[in-house]
Amino acid sequence: MTASALRTQIERAARSILSGGLVAYPTESVFGLGCDPDNEQTVNALLTLKQRSVNQGLIVIAADEQQLVGWIDDDAQWLDRARPTWPGPTTWIFPKGPKAPAWICGAHDGIAVRVTSHPVAHALAAIVGYPIVSTSANVHGEPALTTPEAVQQRLGHALELVIHAPVGGRDRPSEIRDVKTNKVMRNG
Repeated sequence: MTASALRTQIERAARSILSGGLVAYPTESVFGLGCDPDNEQTVNALLTLKQRSVNQGLIVIAADEQQLVGWIDDDAQWLDRARPTWPGPTTWIFPKGPKAPAWICGAHDGIAVRVTSHPVAHALAAIVGYPIVSTSANVHGEPALTTPEAVQQRLGHALELVIHAPVGGRDRPSEIRDVKTNKVMRNG
């Protein structure tokens, strides 16, 4: 695929997210399902597709730290802890800020956020202009999907678009850490 064709797909995916659609895109290790985190109806459709409880919460990814303003409690000491890992495959659980909707945080007091280093995921969040949902493309409990063809076959019926680009070179999902304690919540 040419760079121009990929850019067109990313722009189409961004328009879809902005209009309430659900898309799939490559991340550092697996394909992610993404949507507008402020759109409760679309988030609920994503959770139904994944057969996942809203109580579990969802990760949001951003193109840069500035997109997270208002989504997280951006205490300087916590940002200083997260910054060395961003952009990159580390997701941090921050205390939630006033923009963080309950249907994203689930039953948790915090919100899971990552500044992504994957060029496609980064470009998608940059074009959207604010964080986007990023949860593995799979039905809850099944292996995460790693190719656009597998995503299309298993979940394509419910998606507006699958971006056809490779995932990053990681073989494990992102590490999740608690920003207040630095405790590893999920090994990456």
